Amino acid sequence: MDFQEGEILYLDKPLHWTSFDLVNKIRYEISRFLKIKKIKVGHAGTLDPLATGVMIVCTGKATKKIDELQYLTKEYVATMRLGATTPSFDLETEIDAVYGTSHITKEAVEAVLQRFTGSIEQVPPVYSAVKVQGNKAYDLARKGIAVELKPKLLVIDEIALLSFLPDEIKVRIVCSKGTYIRALARDIGIALNSGAHLIQLQRTRIGDITLDKCIKIADFGQYYL
Repeated sequence: MDFQEGEILYLDKPLHWTSFDLVNKIRYEISRFLKIKKIKVGHAGTLDPLATGVMIVCTGKATKKIDELQYLTKEYVATMRLGATTPSFDLETEIDAVYGTSHITKEAVEAVLQRFTGSIEQVPPVYSAVKVQGNKAYDLARKGIAVELKPKLLVIDEIALLSFLPDEIKVRIVCSKGTYIRALARDIGIALNSGAHLIQLQRTRIGDITLDKCIKIADFGQYYL
């Protein structure tokens, strides 16, 4: 493989790794293999540390394709806990409020999910990398500084209920760039007259690249070097 001329790699991001951790690891492995000090490496679409799944990593001249790749449709499988919320809308922060769930039925969930298909406006989480006057929103949020973010227009192509429990749902989502699945969990909870937060997230596809085409980071050397 010619990493300097440019390669596009398909990886399965591990749980608890940041997207930067993955890019940094790939950069280190390639630099060591080629015995060079520096090589361009970047990714096409951030995943939160608590998410796993498909990440497209570009090297060398292929990093010029990142902007194009970021606009590819993405698919996720998300597990959401009903009846409780957290400030970050996922497990990064502790539960801050609890709500009833006895009124929530499978039919009610399916009806609510359909309200989120098509073009929707979504307010990003304050625990996100969205810039506020030059600062990342999550830096301000962690300092206890109030942050007000503007809604963004995005597209949910498909949303389907995969499984239902009284306090937990698993959902498949096909969506556009810029969709925060954590924020979708928040909004679904509100629409159900309760609360919800994300407890598991896996990106299963970017464009035509599905999870079965991706390799684990532990196997990177075996497949690519």
